[in-house]
Amino acid sequence: MESNDSIVNGNGSQMNSIGMRLREERNRLNLSQTELGEVAGITKNTQMLYESDKRSPKSDYLAAISEAGIDISYVVTGNRSDTIAASQAAGQIGGIQTVPLSQAPGPGLAAVKLYDVEGAAGAGRSLEEERIEGMLYFPEAQLAALGIQPGQVAGIKVRGDSMESTLADGDWVLVDLANRDIRQEGVFLLTVSGERRIKRLQRLAGGALYLISDNEHYQPEMITPQQMGEVEILGRCEIRIGRVS
Repeated sequence: MESNDSIVNGNGSQMNSIGMRLREERNRLNLSQTELGEVAGITKNTQMLYESDKRSPKSDYLAAISEAGIDISYVVTGNRSDTIAASQAAGQIGGIQTVPLSQAPGPGLAAVKLYDVEGAAGAGRSLEEERIEGMLYFPEAQLAALGIQPGQVAGIKVRGDSMESTLADGDWVLVDLANRDIRQEGVFLLTVSGERRIKRLQRLAGGALYLISDNEHYQPEMITPQQMGEVEILGRCEIRIGRVS
């Protein structure tokens, strides 16, 4: 990988080098060179060499910084990943104004981590163990107006069709991790026996719980009071980020 690597866009103008795109991504996440270096286990001096194109970053370094939300596709090729590109084009999601990811976040903005974690079905793990696919930035005041605490929200990618027509396969949903009160009913992210689900919840008499799929082809599932110990509520699904059809 040569230090003078560059990308030319469709109108013929020259894009930044790998080092410059790396610096742009670090600034986008509001990280210092020392902080990003610590993520990858390198020194500030090595980080400076990468950003000045005096040394080429290695694969283990790129894998490590991707966990911090760095868009590796953009750093290496100059093209945003699908998730990042979609979020840049969105502009406004669920009535909340987003901040373009090409801009460094400023004060008053809340970072929302995006996880592709088999949201509708599949083996469940805590979100802290999952790979971060990207970031969105929302004004904290607008999140607060919706009753969502900044720092207590995550973006989850929906997998499967069990929640059609509310949530489609490939949609993103913002989950309020601080709201686990199923007395409100609604759509929640939860795990059942270690399996992660996105389901509409309804409490039943005697302490049982109904897991409802909005797709009528799926039958509701009842969790008995004796099975409730196998259920963990992770958060309430608040805002859908879907494709434009």
